[in-house]
Amino acid sequence: MATTGAATGAQQPYSPGRTEEPTATTGARPDDPIGRIVRDERPWGAFERYTLNEPCTVKVLTVEPGGTLSLQRHAHRDEMWVVLDDGAVVEVDGRRSEPGVDARVFIPAGSTHRLSSAGPRVRVLEIAFGHFDEDDIERLDDAYGRD
Repeated sequence: MATTGAATGAQQPYSPGRTEEPTATTGARPDDPIGRIVRDERPWGAFERYTLNEPCTVKVLTVEPGGTLSLQRHAHRDEMWVVLDDGAVVEVDGRRSEPGVDARVFIPAGSTHRLSSAGPRVRVLEIAFGHFDEDDIERLDDAYGRD
C-alpha cells in the first residue's frame, strides 16, 4: 500500500526550514517536496520515494566532528535534507534545530541555511530541486574565509 505525506497526515502550516520526523506528514506548499514523499510497503519492508522524474541533484554531505558549513543561500534551487546520523545541527532562516536520524528539512530557495556537527561525524542526504550549479551559492558567514 502506498502512502503519501499529503494523503496521510494532518495539515500543518508551511514554515521554511520545517523539520519533519520520519513518521510525520504534511499537506504543505505544493512545491514542498516533503509533502510529496511516497512510502510504499512491501513484503520485505518498505521504501520512500523522494522524487519522481523531475530535475534534481542528489548528494551526501559529510561534516567532520565539530565542523560547520557556511551560512549560505541559493537563488535557483530548493533543498531537502534527510538526516542520516545523530548529531546534526541545522539552521534555517535563523531557527536552529537538532533533527534526529531520518528527519527531513525543507529549505526553500532564498532561505539562509547552515549544517553543523554537534560533535560526531554527520552525514545528510541533500536533494536539490531546480537548476543546480555549485556557483549558485551566496556565503553570508564562513569559518574558512571563503566568499
